[in-house]
Amino acid sequence: MEILSIVKNVPKMITQSGGRTMLLLKKESPAILLGVGVVSGVASTVLACRATLKVSDILDDHEDVMNDINYAEDNCAEGYSHEDAKKDRAIATVQTGAKIAKLYLPAVALGATSIGCVIGGHNINMKRNAALAAAYTVVDGKLKEYRKRVTDEYGEEVEKKLYYGLKSDKIQVEQKDPETGKAKKVKKQVNMLDPTAISQYARFFDDGSVNWVDDAELNLCFLKAQQNYMNDLLHSRGHVFLNEVYDALGIPRTKAGAVVGWVMQKGNDNFVDFGIYSIYNQEAMDFVNGYEKNILLDFNVDGVIYDLI
Repeated sequence: MEILSIVKNVPKMITQSGGRTMLLLKKESPAILLGVGVVSGVASTVLACRATLKVSDILDDHEDVMNDINYAEDNCAEGYSHEDAKKDRAIATVQTGAKIAKLYLPAVALGATSIGCVIGGHNINMKRNAALAAAYTVVDGKLKEYRKRVTDEYGEEVEKKLYYGLKSDKIQVEQKDPETGKAKKVKKQVNMLDPTAISQYARFFDDGSVNWVDDAELNLCFLKAQQNYMNDLLHSRGHVFLNEVYDALGIPRTKAGAVVGWVMQKGNDNFVDFGIYSIYNQEAMDFVNGYEKNILLDFNVDGVIYDLI
């Protein structure tokens, strides 16, 4: 009974508060608008159900009035003409319609409020996402300009070393002696990926993913297939969002993944790379060679593509 009491008072509350309520809601978060929209929708349904229970009484009264008109038309030919009966039927129909409309008016008002709140919350989210994408685009553009200046000043190799956080290290590799043909271990200087320098878009493909299996070879085949599919999608559609890649790999979506990704532009033969075959990542090499079943994927996104589609 308490819930029904609240529902009955909602129209009165909205009427008393007037436009101030909607103005206040517009200043609040989309979550509040959504909550108000859901509550209003439920209240609208309850009021509509309660109104429906009373409709039968109104229709019964309407039927009684129509029967009286028909009786008068059939039995009072001199004092009650066919035109009089026609006018009375029209009046009775309009009055019945007005009663039914009045009965459902609170439910319709709450339904409209519910739709308005949901749409208002959606519009606020759209504006915030647009502002976020614009800010992200500015930051991404400045980073690209900075990388270009570093490349022009110090060369592409130094720029990549600084950007990816590569560090020189010596590793042991097996190498055949050209004279004897026997394999021997030698130390080789290579640039290795600094684990602390991975991008914010990197994600582990491990047993946390629904698509991961306890087999290194099958995991490699799956990732290669998904990478090929994403490249086909990029070249056929013209763009791919990072969240679409996350979905395909069974990795949770992120806010950044909704605005960054890959895009095909004129004169740009772009491609999607998961970083599986990174020669700077020892863990990735172990994964490809079948020594590891998990891998840290670092995607070569172009940056913000929200405004480039």
